Amino acid sequence: MLHKFITYNFKALTSIHMSFKSFTDYLLLEKNYSKLTVKAYNNDLNTFLDFVKTSYEVNTINDVNYAQIRSWIVSLVETKLSNRSINRKVSALNTYYKFLLKIGDIKSNPLSKHKALKTSKKVQIPFSETEMETVLDDLKFDNSFESTRDKLIIELFYSTGIRRIELVNLKLNNLDLNSKALKVLGKRNKERVVPLLDSVIETLHAYLKKRLELDEVVDEVFLFLTKKGVKIYETLVYRIINEYFSLASSKVKKSPHILRHSFATHLLNQGADLNAVKELLGHSSLASTQVYTHNSIAELKKVHVNAHPRSKK
Repeated sequence: MLHKFITYNFKALTSIHMSFKSFTDYLLLEKNYSKLTVKAYNNDLNTFLDFVKTSYEVNTINDVNYAQIRSWIVSLVETKLSNRSINRKVSALNTYYKFLLKIGDIKSNPLSKHKALKTSKKVQIPFSETEMETVLDDLKFDNSFESTRDKLIIELFYSTGIRRIELVNLKLNNLDLNSKALKVLGKRNKERVVPLLDSVIETLHAYLKKRLELDEVVDEVFLFLTKKGVKIYETLVYRIINEYFSLASSKVKKSPHILRHSFATHLLNQGADLNAVKELLGHSSLASTQVYTHNSIAELKKVHVNAHPRSKK
């Protein structure tokens, strides 16, 4: 259904030996992009095409030059869209041009010399270990299905560092309780195996028992369900994390990603190897993992000042 929707809406993009179906297949099959990412690319490209058709009477993206692209970028800036969001839209367009170049439909990429707009790095403040203890040890989780599920969700986020979409898509057959491991399908369909703590396995058993007591199970292959027996969804997961951590933390942002951030930061603070954390998080490069090191560096500075003989002088 999604594939048909994308193809239908993108037919106007080019008339030179290539349908958008080929680009969609390229993103899905060769680049291993998710369907949601492909849909986002489609929206960005359609937005751009609408702009150039209206402003320059251009009918295909193939005929656009950089000056026209620059004009589009300026129009996006004027709408007060963040530089980060604008860069993402331009990246979608650049990926499309690279594809056209690859199959020979264009001779040069008009974005080849484009420089991304500067973005300020968002400082993600992780939950403290005390805040994590408050939620997991001091808050009262009752014996209901939803309460048991919510506790398991929090424990999994904090003990494995998985992403929200990865948690939502977990299936029962991803669990290996004998090996105390969980198979996670990450970005671009890249699989990784993460270990499970004994405390998490204990909560898992409690949750699975409660899951069996549901009146109806619709999406039976998935691990996390709503009380109606259907697959849990991302906004509900966000709401769960926000509600529980609002009881223990005054931080402005309380989300699944902050839990992932806390997982990485606390491991690094305890001396975990950066490469090991990279593998656990499912990052493709160390550069992605290094954003979590600023807090561990701050912790090292504190240890250094307190422990070094010369610090007392």
